[in-house]
Amino acid sequence: MTASDHQDTSADKVDPNGVDPGEVNPSPLDPHPSVTSPLDLASEPDSSVPPRPPMHPTVVGDAINVARGFCMGAADTVPGVSGGTIALILGHYERLVTAISRVDRDAIGLVTSGRFRQAFDHVDGRFLAAIGMGVGTGIVTLAGVMHWLLDHHMPETFAVFFGLIIASVLIVGKTITRWSVSSVVALAFGVGVAIMIGRLSPTDGGDSLVYLFGSAAIAICAMILPGISGAFILLLLGVYHPITGMVKDFAKGNVDTQAFLSLTVFACGCLFGLLAFSRLLHWMLDHHKNLSMAGLIGLMLGSVEKLWPLQIPTPETASLKMKERVMQTIHPSDWEGNLWSLLALAIVSAVAILVLERIAGAATEAAENGIAG
Repeated sequence: MTASDHQDTSADKVDPNGVDPGEVNPSPLDPHPSVTSPLDLASEPDSSVPPRPPMHPTVVGDAINVARGFCMGAADTVPGVSGGTIALILGHYERLVTAISRVDRDAIGLVTSGRFRQAFDHVDGRFLAAIGMGVGTGIVTLAGVMHWLLDHHMPETFAVFFGLIIASVLIVGKTITRWSVSSVVALAFGVGVAIMIGRLSPTDGGDSLVYLFGSAAIAICAMILPGISGAFILLLLGVYHPITGMVKDFAKGNVDTQAFLSLTVFACGCLFGLLAFSRLLHWMLDHHKNLSMAGLIGLMLGSVEKLWPLQIPTPETASLKMKERVMQTIHPSDWEGNLWSLLALAIVSAVAILVLERIAGAATEAAENGIAG
């Protein structure tokens, strides 16, 4: 056998896509995976090489991430819309989930050993800091504006978000490479869950610290899921008013020992839920992406019911705050407002998000080609 024969035999073992079958193909979500199961929180630290973000960080990239966070914060002020929905629309959802999931034993080990820079890189800290800054700014800046719009122009505001989510479903649907029976079932399940949650009636909740911890863990999970509002979950569980009341008192300096303990337990519940669920979600996106994305699209579609423009509060709840109102749907023939203006707003917002997605895709492709060149 000649040397060329050896080369041909070796070439036959190479995958058509150029991947050596003997090599481990790293996850597209995590270039240095250390988790082999969704809840394996006891993996040994392996932080010699920190995960690299998708592109080299730049000031422009930071500004874009701050803007993304700003949009997430603005969305969190609207009942029925979650920051996770906006993250999915703007294309940074998977990176966000991956970054949060990397707050693990590896990160803690780096911090306790004094390697703060490596710990920061390990969790994609620059990205998380920019997103967090944007979320906080969006909530503080636009909370008053969104509340005014919902109080005085609720149908028009809902029409805009309605069109935005419908168009976004088309965009996110492109990430599914192959539809199967299981994907359709996951989509239907997501729709059903979102509708069921949206129709639940608030409970009185409980005053135990265990209930408060569990409520916080569930609500924070909802906040990173598209289509489910974390604030709405807190309202359903009956802890929204107690927590917001304690936060307001804390801001005024009126804090007693019990309130401080309750807020601490609530924060611990949020941290536990965020870290545990993000790892599970990261694992699902890594190993069952089509199934996971179909379920997330279902959650988005199910949330549309809460954003249907033709609804008004019941007479008994009309004077309450927006998050406390019980809404009832109105038939188009009984609607006293201008239906055409609502339709126009929905269409314009849908077209706008589709155009922005095209522009963002073209810019990303141009940037990648420039780096490759």
